[in-house]
Amino acid sequence: MAELPSSKLQSKAKTTLRGVDLDGHDLPPSPAPSSPHSGRRYALATELVYTEGSDQYNSSSVPIYQSATFRGGPGQEYDYTRSGNPTRTHLERHLAKIMNAQRALAVSSGMGALDVITRLLRPGDEVITGDDLYGGTNRLLKFLSTNSGIIVHHIDTTSLSAVASVLSSKTTMVLLETPTNPLIKIVDISTIATMAHDASPSAIVCVDNTMLSPLLLNPLDLGADIVFESGTKYLSGHHDLMAGVIAVNDPSLSEKLYFTINASGCGLSPFDSWLLLRGIKTLAVRMEKQQRNAMIVAQFLESHGFEVRYPGLKSHPQYDLHHSMARGAGAVLSFSTGSVALSERIVESARLWAISVSFGCVNSLISMPCRMSHASIDEATRKERGLQEDIIRLCVGIEDPEDLVDDLRQALVRAGAVRVTVDGTAALGAGNGGESVDVQETRGGDELVNGESEGNEKGSES
Repeated sequence: MAELPSSKLQSKAKTTLRGVDLDGHDLPPSPAPSSPHSGRRYALATELVYTEGSDQYNSSSVPIYQSATFRGGPGQEYDYTRSGNPTRTHLERHLAKIMNAQRALAVSSGMGALDVITRLLRPGDEVITGDDLYGGTNRLLKFLSTNSGIIVHHIDTTSLSAVASVLSSKTTMVLLETPTNPLIKIVDISTIATMAHDASPSAIVCVDNTMLSPLLLNPLDLGADIVFESGTKYLSGHHDLMAGVIAVNDPSLSEKLYFTINASGCGLSPFDSWLLLRGIKTLAVRMEKQQRNAMIVAQFLESHGFEVRYPGLKSHPQYDLHHSMARGAGAVLSFSTGSVALSERIVESARLWAISVSFGCVNSLISMPCRMSHASIDEATRKERGLQEDIIRLCVGIEDPEDLVDDLRQALVRAGAVRVTVDGTAALGAGNGGESVDVQETRGGDELVNGESEGNEKGSES
């Protein structure tokens, strides 16, 4: 047999010998090899920032291959961007590294990621999921149960007995969120994954990790089969792109997911892949600042008598469980006022806190989930699942915490949500039935309890 030229031998070697990183991960070909090449593994904050590439000009920033097609014949690594693109592959390789996965896949949105995952289901399959879900997730599952013959069990996934009561050999997928949104309930991923795999060995345990990001939680390490996130949120951090990411360890499962992405054409665009790569580099510094701010805001609200849901507070009923899994509490919290009208006035009175349906951005956001992100869940279902209509969700950004607290304090005062006395302010409390207390500004700048409503309007305008 004729000997192959050395150039062809090298090319063949590249296609047959796959690189293995320090953790034994055999990752797909990419211009971004896992790091480091030798020695101890870098800390996650370093891994977020550090990548290497094979750009011919040694570019410090990953190049954007803004090309739909690539010249060449069959067998080359890239031919059509729908199937693969060097910039997206670089991103996916980087994501696999920080998500402790064998493979990561990037698509056009977080809901796009869940859509790809749920295409693994077939008519008659049973899905177990939570009763406190993101509205878009609930909407997609409702569509599947109505139109595709998928059986969906909505239960309190924080209750292991509730999970056990619906688990069976027919269970095909267990879909979890933790912390839940917006009730901030904590789910025991490891125990539920074990229970699910014991009851149905082929069951897929899927975790939406958007609320915490890979910086704070790695569900694959806890027994999950698939992890997905909305890259629009913490991974990007600036709300200037939409993206979804999926991470898996099972090669056959990853091929099934990739097939759907390639067939449907929902892979992330080159430019958005580049933007997401840039955002990931600052994830650690953003999240650390946002967590510190969130704790300050949560303590402020709790000290004023509001019912606050935040896993960073020791008053959270599942504080220990959360911190047994996660490396931090995140930056999303919620609180109740006892009155829908009062909550509406608080949201409308805030200034620094922008009204938005999303979270994970560098600037702070405020919303009423039942009016916004969860409005697609009908009122009767919300009531059945214990989702209070008056709940306010805060997504804390990187601003100065004193400014955030001061703006929130003023919003509470303008809305009439607190009693103002010479000793300070405090939530109205249950004794007032959730009714608002009007606040009037005097010429001296002191606020009075039970003033005229005209003063409240004046405060909102200023």
